[in-house]
Amino acid sequence: MKEKAVEYYLNKGYSCSESIVQAAIDEGLCDESLLYCATSFSGGMSSGCVCGAVAGAQLVLGYNFGRGNSKGNEVLARAKAKEFVEEFRNRNKVTCCRVLTAGLEGSQRKQHCSKMVSDAAEILEQLTKVKTNA
Repeated sequence: MKEKAVEYYLNKGYSCSESIVQAAIDEGLCDESLLYCATSFSGGMSSGCVCGAVAGAQLVLGYNFGRGNSKGNEVLARAKAKEFVEEFRNRNKVTCCRVLTAGLEGSQRKQHCSKMVSDAAEILEQLTKVKTNA
């Protein structure tokens, strides 16, 4: 999944959040309509706040484990969200787009962000495998 997400991000014109969601769609983890929701989360919600790759992954986690899902509930969704953020921070120290990309521009920023996309996709895949293998 992470290879697909990075491919969408680097070569297909998808934003960070969109690339995570599109890769999840390809894996059958969510409906295509979730991609529409992901667009506004890119670039730290266009304000440099929460990393778009993190936000995209959170959308997919909510879709799979959140309220209204036959196998999910609010407690499980929040636990998955917390586990995701903890692992992302273990790898990258922060979840803030502005901090993650400080001092980077152009292709250097794009390449750096592709690591965030890769990490987010890998963590998401691990957390959703628990559901699909259960």
